[in-house]
Amino acid sequence: MELRQELLRNAERFVNSGALFTELSQLVGVETVSGSPAHRFAIDAYLDGNLRARFDGMGFSVCADLNWRGTGNSFLRATRIEDPSYTTVLCYGHADVVDGQADQWAAGRDPFVLRAEGDRWYGRGAADNKGQHLVNLTALELLLAQRGSLGFNVIFLFESGEEIGSPQLHEYAAAHRQELAADVFIASDGPRQAATLPTIFLGARGGASFELSVPLRSGGYHSGNWGGILRNPATTLAGAISELVDGHGRIRLPELLPDELPSSVRQVLRSVAVGQGAQDPDLDAKWADPNLSAAERLYGWNTLEVLAMNSADVNVPVNAIPGQARAVLQLRYVVGTDIQKMESAIRKALDHAGYHMVQLTMGQSFEASRIEPDNPWVGWVSRSLQESTGQQPVILPNIGGSLPNAVFESTLDLPTLWIPHSYPGCQQHGPNEHALESVLREGLKMMCGLFHDLGTRQDMPRAATLASKKAWV
Repeated sequence: MELRQELLRNAERFVNSGALFTELSQLVGVETVSGSPAHRFAIDAYLDGNLRARFDGMGFSVCADLNWRGTGNSFLRATRIEDPSYTTVLCYGHADVVDGQADQWAAGRDPFVLRAEGDRWYGRGAADNKGQHLVNLTALELLLAQRGSLGFNVIFLFESGEEIGSPQLHEYAAAHRQELAADVFIASDGPRQAATLPTIFLGARGGASFELSVPLRSGGYHSGNWGGILRNPATTLAGAISELVDGHGRIRLPELLPDELPSSVRQVLRSVAVGQGAQDPDLDAKWADPNLSAAERLYGWNTLEVLAMNSADVNVPVNAIPGQARAVLQLRYVVGTDIQKMESAIRKALDHAGYHMVQLTMGQSFEASRIEPDNPWVGWVSRSLQESTGQQPVILPNIGGSLPNAVFESTLDLPTLWIPHSYPGCQQHGPNEHALESVLREGLKMMCGLFHDLGTRQDMPRAATLASKKAWV
């Protein structure tokens, strides 16, 4: 116990010394913008330079698969196997960031220069995901410096395309199933439920986008001369959308909903409060399904959102019936939704309502996945985090957003636990992205305690066989 407490004190001293800020500054300074050929060299240098050097220093074997199979996604796999009989943990991080949006940051901030302003550390990737995977790497380094060994095995997988949908990550994981075989998956991304609440989430909602368009005419016609005898595409589009979701956010098409809200999910969400942060918007208690709590609507249910829509120019309206209208919608969905039926169900509903003229085009989609909250790893990790923080962590069945969790839960058949070191107000993907020093500090202490426990405790759940991670002993 004393060694564990000393490790947590070392984590505190590391942050106080300024070392964490200095190291994150170096990582933020590498412009690893995904999907940009101009930044391809920076991305590969981050993986095969910055990260390889850290893993080399910890005695890992490292394999870099840059531009794997010409897909544009690069991977780095680092492995430290101390004893085949030990518990093996698979970790994950992504090196890429979204565009810097340099001209939109406030107060003269540069997205690729880390800047501290009180508790906030501003910089692209500070929260998503460089600050988060730096915390986990630093925890491993501090543990090795103290003990000389980990007491468990670690495999760390990095990619460089998470911000553009993780191209070929499924295929890469399947092709390296043996090299990535583990007992449990533990990683850090996304936000905590709130800045002050240590959080574990067990998966991610899926998403499926589609476009509805009503291209009736090439131009507009005078509303006085033609109103009442020409179909209005904007009115038609509004009616078509209302066949899928009403004006109060309630999904009307049963095929766009899950079969049920499992009792295990309902149980863990019972005490979860959402929208309590100082910068959070006001919630609408009457929006979407009124029979569900806010937490159940956000983490346990589906939502159909209109992301964008247009018809003519709303800033310069003219007395004319527009010729066309378009809208982009997105279904955020949980496990239990038959997404394969989505396109045919939407088309059938629109046709049945007389909207044959509305065109449907399906867009990008990503899978929903999660493990059950009663998985034995959830309780074990929760107890470790509570010992380090003095707080019972919030358990979320999944985050509301997206992550490539299905790769690890389904493709690799692992129990998946995410321990985020960010918070909902971090402004990731936008100007002024930032991490909170207080959250990074607590995250480092939590991960030091968790890694210590993985190497010293004998009460961990273990998979009965590598071939079947569903059988627990």
